[in-house]
Amino acid sequence: MSQKIALITGANRGIGFETARQLGKQGIKVLIGARSEEKGLEAESTLKNEGLDVEYINIDVDDTATHAAAAKAIEEKYGKLDILINNAGIFLTDKEFDEKGTPVPASKTSQETFRKTFDTNFFNTIDVTQALLPLVRKSDEGRIVFLSSGLGSLGLHSDPTSEIYNYKVPAYNISKTALNGYVVHLAHELRRTSIKVNTAHPGSVVTDMNANGQIPVEEGAKTSVALATLPADGYSGKFIHLGQELPW
Repeated sequence: MSQKIALITGANRGIGFETARQLGKQGIKVLIGARSEEKGLEAESTLKNEGLDVEYINIDVDDTATHAAAAKAIEEKYGKLDILINNAGIFLTDKEFDEKGTPVPASKTSQETFRKTFDTNFFNTIDVTQALLPLVRKSDEGRIVFLSSGLGSLGLHSDPTSEIYNYKVPAYNISKTALNGYVVHLAHELRRTSIKVNTAHPGSVVTDMNANGQIPVEEGAKTSVALATLPADGYSGKFIHLGQELPW
């Protein structure tokens, strides 16, 4: 089929939902990935009422069985996947900050916090990608986008002049650093194909996960949308925020 098909994980709210809206406005069929059927169908209804071609699909990053089921459903119905946006992730604020609101340092962050954060933001996100990559390979111009964070940049964290230099939230930050590393390796693996693989820093966006954000979700979704719609001569293996390359 000629219409592009996109899947966004965690698309029932926040940046994922706005990304679905912006891609839908470009005529792309968007599969709203969500673990909650109720919330997924609610998001689907909202965007359909705006005249967009969207459809809820059950996919829970932390339930690998849903990854395979989603891949099978997409293959049977559409035969391909043009865009995969790994948007879903977690930030365990109750574990990463103490009762005073101060970040728990690396030496005291629990193994449980590290493992739970990495399971969702790294290991299970990779599983989603591996389950759906065969379908992306069937696209004429596949695009894979990983939602990362500037907090995952080792370069910025090592620079005393950086605004994030003193904002060390170990489990979340390092899980995004690891995800960025995976992007570099996957992009290299696919470098001789038409698939573009990049990672996005949305900015400090006001969401349920970040009540202290600095920019609206409409702005925060722009980087993911741009990376999902890169032209054939676009870049791959980059860490991007609003068209600007960030240091790894």
